[in-house]
Amino acid sequence: MPYTPPPELASLSIAEIAELAAAQKLPPVDQWDPQETGDSEMRIAADGTWYHQGDPIRRPAMVRAFSSILRREPDDSYALVTPYQKLSIVVEDAPFVAVELESQGSGADRTLAFRLNTDHLVVADADHPLRFGADKPQPYLQVRRGLEALLARPVYYQLAELALEEGGDPIGIWSAGIFFPMATN
Repeated sequence: MPYTPPPELASLSIAEIAELAAAQKLPPVDQWDPQETGDSEMRIAADGTWYHQGDPIRRPAMVRAFSSILRREPDDSYALVTPYQKLSIVVEDAPFVAVELESQGSGADRTLAFRLNTDHLVVADADHPLRFGADKPQPYLQVRRGLEALLARPVYYQLAELALEEGGDPIGIWSAGIFFPMATN
């Protein structure tokens, strides 16, 4: 079955994006406890590029497939998990990168939706909070079960511009009724 990426975020309402995000079906990797373990010989670079045995994986469909079976372990390591096998994978920063942002509304009525480098869609809300580092303003979005997306620089700039336009004190951004402060004291 051929893969059809979701439409451009700008062409959709937030309600349509949220509907598409909710319809994304992922395997229940958190319920699997395979006995066979090993090393996948894979790595996700800080820029979101996936590598196998040192070579970039050039097929987006393969990256999407692998990303759907990615799990964060209790010791903060990462693994690719099937019902039969669990293979470790190195993640340099975050396993995903948010590459596109759509904002609708303003202030407390704003909702933010993100497209990841894997074409998954995520709406920032209580279950998918935005987080800004204490030592550096590096922003992250909770994707699922301990997996985060680093916001790509252009997306972060777009987000910062929206927050500055709002002029709140403290500076931050609203999404789906939740305020996410951008600076920690």
